[in-house]
Amino acid sequence: MAGKFEPKTPVTLNPPKDDPISPEFLTTCNGVDGALCYVAIKGKVFDVTGNKAYQPGGSYHVFAGHDASRALGMTSTKAEDVRPDWYDLPEDKKGVLEDWLTFFTKRYNIVGLVEGAKNT
Repeated sequence: MAGKFEPKTPVTLNPPKDDPISPEFLTTCNGVDGALCYVAIKGKVFDVTGNKAYQPGGSYHVFAGHDASRALGMTSTKAEDVRPDWYDLPEDKKGVLEDWLTFFTKRYNIVGLVEGAKNT
């Protein structure tokens, strides 16, 4: 399906980076007090700093500073679902997770990979 998940306005992205990002550093990238705002999916770290939805008070802030793979696959914004493991999700939820990965890849710069991620 051509154009699936294409942004409404064109986005110019930098080449993806594979710099290692520690889980500890990732947790500091939560948008609080003007900090960077990162969300990881399947170990890939996306810079969502410019999107208010991921900033404090935003509807997706729960994902900020975390690998939110499981929650995204489950279409959940519950804090207890925001974690990196996704292997045991049903196939349809794994498909949803892949759709989110595609969505993010078309909109946000990949700034690195979570060190030691086993959920890629």
